[in-house]
Amino acid sequence: SLKLVSLSFFGVCNALSLEIKVNPKVRAFVGEQALLKCSFRSSSPITDSLLVDWTYRPLAGGQMETIFHYRSVPHPTTAGRFKDRIIWVGNVANGDASIAIQSPELSDNGTFICSVKNPPDVYHNIPQTVLLVTERGKLSSAALLSILVFLPSALVVVLLLVRMGRKFRLLKEKGKYGYKKSSIEVSDEPEHPDRAGCGGKLKEWCLNCVVSENCCFYSGFANLGAPRRC
Repeated sequence: SLKLVSLSFFGVCNALSLEIKVNPKVRAFVGEQALLKCSFRSSSPITDSLLVDWTYRPLAGGQMETIFHYRSVPHPTTAGRFKDRIIWVGNVANGDASIAIQSPELSDNGTFICSVKNPPDVYHNIPQTVLLVTERGKLSSAALLSILVFLPSALVVVLLLVRMGRKFRLLKEKGKYGYKKSSIEVSDEPEHPDRAGCGGKLKEWCLNCVVSENCCFYSGFANLGAPRRC
């Protein structure tokens, strides 16, 4: 019989339970409104008996404190760190129990819990939202270190790539428009004396005879006399 009672109670709890969904983590900036979403689904019709409570616990730990209460009309807290800074943005008819925090501060970081009761539907899960408030425009030390380390390296890589690209383009242009010597110009170039051999030396001597008066023959044919000896 005890088991039967336990099973019956468990079944009733499941039948009357609420399902609540929140964002596990919310990021906000100092001075800019932070939205804490909370949606619920109830198996019972929404009535004026519906209750919404938001509680808060600092990030450093401590006791939970109620910062917002709703029953037919919103009742923000009138004391503590969130005094006059909680705004009701929900709509219970649509299953929305969200709130917003005006001008959040770094000290507001902590855990927020949304609780909804819609009698007789009062059993539900207890999801939590962690609020992380930071200052806009300020980088963390890790992000700053990453920038200082990787930015110069990236700049060096880019400069090397640009330089390699220019060199490759110049080589490509030289190969396309570069000056090439003709076969006649190549044949007219003097050979190296060490590699010319006897034929090269004879050729050079003959050329000197044509243009020099020290040759055994006159350089012109104006006087048709006997050969002149050297």
